[in-house]
Amino acid sequence: MEGRPKHVDVIAATEDLRRRTLPHAPRALDRLIYLASMRDYNTGLYHHEGLAARFSPEVACEALADCHREAFRELLLEPLKDLVEQLETYMISTRTEPLDFISTWKDLAPYRIAIPVGTDSLAVELLFSNLKIALAILERQQTQPRVRTPVA
Repeated sequence: MEGRPKHVDVIAATEDLRRRTLPHAPRALDRLIYLASMRDYNTGLYHHEGLAARFSPEVACEALADCHREAFRELLLEPLKDLVEQLETYMISTRTEPLDFISTWKDLAPYRIAIPVGTDSLAVELLFSNLKIALAILERQQTQPRVRTPVA
């Protein structure tokens, strides 16, 4: 019986996280990066003071991990066009010069540390491949002069 209340608590904490915190990260890429930032890279455990105070550190950790995996799956299923748009929106939100952002993402691949622990390696490589393609498209859009269509 002891596993059941914990499961119920995780569901409640996950819903709380979706309702209170995650609306501030409306796109899957934003959520993936935000949730990865809540993880201690030395232990793999997630920390969120408000959620831990409301539930428990263990329940908060599980809820954050669940939402992180969910954001990954959602991003993995995004059409390339939408992935490019999410990447561009994220880039703009960083207030970094577009070509600097693209160069850094190509060279350092910071998205590699945003992957949930235990994710299938094939799914990870697929997302990495999609992100590299999205970066190439975004770079092309940034370096190519915009063509204006004449107004009739």
